[in-house]
Amino acid sequence: MPELPEVETTRLGLLPHVVNQCIDYVEVRQSQLRWPVAKEIIELLPGQKITALERRGKYLLFESALGYQLVHLGMSGSLRLVDPRSPWRKHDHIQWLFASGQALRFHDPRRFGAVLWANDPLQHKLLVKLGPEPLSDLFSADYLQQCAKVRKIPLKSFIMNSHIVVGVGNIYASESLYMARLHPLRPANTVTLSQFKRLVAAIQQVLVAAIHQGGTTLRDFVNGSGDPGYFQQQLRVYGREGQLCDHCQQILVMVKINQRSSVYCPRCQI
Repeated sequence: MPELPEVETTRLGLLPHVVNQCIDYVEVRQSQLRWPVAKEIIELLPGQKITALERRGKYLLFESALGYQLVHLGMSGSLRLVDPRSPWRKHDHIQWLFASGQALRFHDPRRFGAVLWANDPLQHKLLVKLGPEPLSDLFSADYLQQCAKVRKIPLKSFIMNSHIVVGVGNIYASESLYMARLHPLRPANTVTLSQFKRLVAAIQQVLVAAIHQGGTTLRDFVNGSGDPGYFQQQLRVYGREGQLCDHCQQILVMVKINQRSSVYCPRCQI
């Protein structure tokens, strides 16, 4: 599933091609995604200029004078800039044709993505309760410790909770906990302030590195130009069960946490 680095990579790639561009036409070939495609996409967007492209959590926010188009990539979705004359691929569901002559297509084999509409996106029911962005000043060790006071859940589940912080998915949570030397099953309310400082620094370092590498491609993800991400080449624990820890040479082990695989070092992570 595309996480924050993949969505941010998509945003950065699309930014120079869609902002200040006018949409001439929108074609929806498959409207039944995770939720039905918002009718405003067809009724309001044609003739409008995209004035900004922002991200909140894993949602892309396309701003126009009449409102915001919200795009979520789901488990297998991608947005790709194409020549509008190029053949539609299977699972290409939506096309936005720009006055520049370029087209943007939404591709989603599993159809768990979403294309929605909002007048005020931050008040939309899917976004209003999201936690802070992990690369913002609001995300700090003090904030995490305050949130963790009454939470005995595993630390990995805690940092993957989008009401606590957005965008720390399974891959990046595993990598961050390894870098911070913290056990994924450790109860969140037992983590000290100094350990949370290590964890915040690790999360931010891992996410920034992943964004610089274009995200992680394990199966479906490609950016706006159709290129895969390369951060998987830097993974230290995710997907490495049974291999040796880079730091201490202990064998990495895997445990299931809320039905998600989590690989860690039993010696380094306490």
